[in-house]
Amino acid sequence: MGQHSKDGLVHLTTRRVPHALGAYFGAKGLRLVLNTATAILVMLLPYTAATSARADAAPTDVAAPTFAAVPNDDTARAQTAARGVIAGTRSPTTVAAPESRPVLFRTIAKDDTLSTMANYYDLSLEALAYANGISQEDEVLSIGRELTIPPGEGALYKVKDGDTVEDVAAHFKVDPAVVYSFNGLYFEPEHFAVGQMIFVPGAALPALKRTERTKSIAPPSTASLPARTGRLGWPVNGVITQYFWWGHTGVDIAAPFGTGIGASDDGIVVATGWVAVGGLRVCVQHAEGLQTCYYHTGAVFVSPGQNVVRGQLIASIGMTGVTTGPHVHWELKVNGVAKDPLGY
Repeated sequence: MGQHSKDGLVHLTTRRVPHALGAYFGAKGLRLVLNTATAILVMLLPYTAATSARADAAPTDVAAPTFAAVPNDDTARAQTAARGVIAGTRSPTTVAAPESRPVLFRTIAKDDTLSTMANYYDLSLEALAYANGISQEDEVLSIGRELTIPPGEGALYKVKDGDTVEDVAAHFKVDPAVVYSFNGLYFEPEHFAVGQMIFVPGAALPALKRTERTKSIAPPSTASLPARTGRLGWPVNGVITQYFWWGHTGVDIAAPFGTGIGASDDGIVVATGWVAVGGLRVCVQHAEGLQTCYYHTGAVFVSPGQNVVRGQLIASIGMTGVTTGPHVHWELKVNGVAKDPLGY
């Protein structure tokens, strides 16, 4: 389509595309082609954008899934962490169950008591006692005895002939699902067999018998009592968790388990031993009609009739009796009437 000019050069002549297409297809045909091309482009735009977004969001390196090993020990089976309704179904995930402590066995040594063992393993006296067939709170644990430590707060139970999971759950006042879940009985029902040990978390346990067993002497004569040294001294360096008021006849002082308790003043020990609610306690008679008592102790180191001096170690912090934690209930009586020890 070149043309020779007068100057001898060949000049190319061009036509506009629409005009060329129009000449080839006609005016109506050209509009049809352009409209079709536009529609195709519009339909392709979302697909192109989505493909681009997925490419940008896709991770470059995908790690292979890993699986944690499950212990074979039946007593170490974890309790299912989450139960109930699944909130969503788009991306369900499996929540790993928390690990549970296995059943342990502890050989009793000198000075070990039910109370010290329960505190050490963060258990209630009832849970530890039930696992070992103990019914008395103050039962003496013989040295060398093997103590069974349950995996948590609840009941270790040996399956008997004729038992069902529902029966055991009803006995301990828990939901059967708790027993099934903790012991893996949904998938391994054979573990609920006669003679098999299972654990019932949160079981309602029988109360321990608390006997009143005390040693005491007749009140000493006034002449035999040493003079007061001043204001009463604190029995232990701790934190006051409850003050004296009309419904609480002493001052509660919390301190770590086993911390020593000292006599608040010079005096004579008049009583030691177990009492209901107060647990293991010791009482000291002082001059001027004052008597101090120290309750919930873990151990007592003095005997009735023994003279003590201010600050002398007479007992240790414990959790005997009815208590929610290690502390001493420090009580004062003046001529037999309960008074606030902080005022003396």
